[in-house]
Amino acid sequence: MEKIQYKDLGLMEYKQVWDFQEKLFNEIINLKISNRDLEDSDKIHTPNYLLLCEHPHVFTLGRSGSENNLLASQIQLKAKNAQFYYTNRGGDITYHGPEQIVLYPILDLDNFFTDIGKYIRLLEETIILTIAGYGLTGDRLKGAAGVWLDPGTPKARKICAIGVRTSRWVTMHGLAFNVNTDLSYFKLINPCGFVDKGATSLEQELGRKIDLNEVKTKVIENFLVLFDAELVVLKEEFEVID
Repeated sequence: MEKIQYKDLGLMEYKQVWDFQEKLFNEIINLKISNRDLEDSDKIHTPNYLLLCEHPHVFTLGRSGSENNLLASQIQLKAKNAQFYYTNRGGDITYHGPEQIVLYPILDLDNFFTDIGKYIRLLEETIILTIAGYGLTGDRLKGAAGVWLDPGTPKARKICAIGVRTSRWVTMHGLAFNVNTDLSYFKLINPCGFVDKGATSLEQELGRKIDLNEVKTKVIENFLVLFDAELVVLKEEFEVID
C-alpha cells in the first residue's frame, strides 16, 4: 500500500499553497531524474503528498481558458475582496473560497498507475462517493472534467471542479468541492467556460449548512480507498490565515 504524506493547511492564500505545490512537485521530478542513472537497488522511492485547504476568495484561469470568462473588472474583484491568477493547470476559469474543500494531490503516478484519464476519473469518483453519502447522485459530463448534478439536462450544475498539471507522471493542482461555498462569486465568471451551466454546493442541494470537517474526513477516506493508499502526517509548519 502506497504512503501519502498529508497536511490540512486550513485557510491559506492561493499563491502560498501554489508555491508549496511547485516545491514538492519539482522535488519529486528532480528525484526521478536522478534515479534514472542509478541501479534499481540504489533508487530512492519517490514521495507522494496530499494537501487539503480552503482559500480566501480567488479566481484562477487555466492554460486552456479564456480571460473573457472572467465577467468582473479589477474594481469589482477588489470590491468583493477577490484575487485573480493565471495558473499552469488545465481547464478554464474557476472560483475558490472559504467553506470549499480544495484537494491538491502531488503524486508520482509511477507509484500508482500511469494513466492520466484514470487519475481524473478517480478524482471525480472521490467526490461522487462523498456526495452519495448525502443522498446526491453525482455524474460526469462528457468533455468537461468535474462532478455534475443532472448532467445533460437544462438543470446541469457543477459541484466539483477539476484541473491538474502533470509532468513525468507527477501531478499537481487538483479539485475544488463546493460544500458551504458562497455561490454568488460564480456569477462573476462563466464557470469552467460554460455560459449555460451553473454551480452548486452541498449546502444548496441539501438546504442546510454542512459540517466541513465531517466532509473533509469523508473525502480523504474515499480518496485513500480509490488510490489504495494510507496517510502519513506531513510535519511542516505553515502560517494559517485566521
